Amino acid sequence: MTEILTTPDGTAFVRTPDERFAAIADYPYEPRYATVDGLRMAYITAGPDDSGGGAATILLLHGEPTWGYLYRKMIPVLANAGHRVMVPDLIGFGRSDKPVERSAYTYAGHVGWMSDFLDATAAERGSGPLHLFGQDWGGLIGLRLAAENPDLIDRLILANTALPVGESPGAGFDFWRQFSQDVPFLDCGRLVANATATMLSEAAVEAYRAPFPAETHLAGARQFPLLVPVTPDDPAVGANRAAWEVLSQWTKPVLTLWAPGDPVLGGLQPFMVERIPGAAGQPHAQFEPAGHFIQEDQGPALAEAINAWLAEG
Repeated sequence: MTEILTTPDGTAFVRTPDERFAAIADYPYEPRYATVDGLRMAYITAGPDDSGGGAATILLLHGEPTWGYLYRKMIPVLANAGHRVMVPDLIGFGRSDKPVERSAYTYAGHVGWMSDFLDATAAERGSGPLHLFGQDWGGLIGLRLAAENPDLIDRLILANTALPVGESPGAGFDFWRQFSQDVPFLDCGRLVANATATMLSEAAVEAYRAPFPAETHLAGARQFPLLVPVTPDDPAVGANRAAWEVLSQWTKPVLTLWAPGDPVLGGLQPFMVERIPGAAGQPHAQFEPAGHFIQEDQGPALAEAINAWLAEG
């Protein structure tokens, strides 16, 4: 029987048992935990430990319905180049706590949780610059986080993401949104496998299933598609418009690394490049074969592109 826990303010949540992750052989990082709003947020770090120093940290933010495991092919390439890497699991995903009521998940809430996480880990990151990589919801959250805290983020790296202000990204997203609500059980391993251009191993499929042993653990994954502000009256439209006001004047460096073969967000790279001034003149790249989860299909190449970009200064 799944144990239902509660935060001090009464939010009910579940915690995926550690043994669900014990068989995952290709993500050898010991989880750490920060407390945000009474919930435990898991994260891992790799690379040099320079807390208190001036080295940069690369924050890798995942989306739906994945977790930090998505970045396993990128982490060693970035860390071996001397970068400190930090990879959190969003609340509701991975090893992080999972509120059981769908109403506990909001767009603003996810941005707030990530902001609280960065506050909680500030000493660990040290005083160096913070570079943010966001894909899927990692970008929706990351772009809001950057716009609302413009002094916090030094560089932005975007991959197959968006920041909608009341319109759908397209038919691919519309199909996914409806499917996510209608399917009897949300098989997150199979979802990731279906959104990649290369074949995932069965071990990888099981790793994506690991955080979600039952429907009680899937409230966040179920709710995320409904939180994308694709209608004019969505409560997040105003905040996203405000974010675009900031981003349309953002001159700090922005790099886009895209999978044009993504049927959901593959065509949005030119829009992001044209809309954000800091993207002008940067070595933007496209990767094929690659699907929506470009980190699975082209992880090492993505990391090498980031390393080369950062090395240019």
